[in-house]
Amino acid sequence: MTTAQPTVFTPAQLYLLEVFSEIKSEAELLDIKKLISDYYAKRMNAHLNKLWDEGVLDQKRLDEINEMDLHAWLREQKAVEQSV
Repeated sequence: MTTAQPTVFTPAQLYLLEVFSEIKSEAELLDIKKLISDYYAKRMNAHLNKLWDEGVLDQKRLDEINEMDLHAWLREQKAVEQSV
């Protein structure tokens, strides 16, 4: 029989749980979701701009990515990672 391991939260998770416990309305929840979404979009754009500036990403590569089935590609990547 296996014993359940206790969940250990990171400081960030504990902080977010505390913040989220104060959300009292759907409007507040939507505001928090937008804030988090905007944060990650800003980070992603900064990373993509860096790749563009370094020449790793260009219009040709963007066109190739646009034609890809990204869900299938991600599944393949996950399968490769699990087999290593």
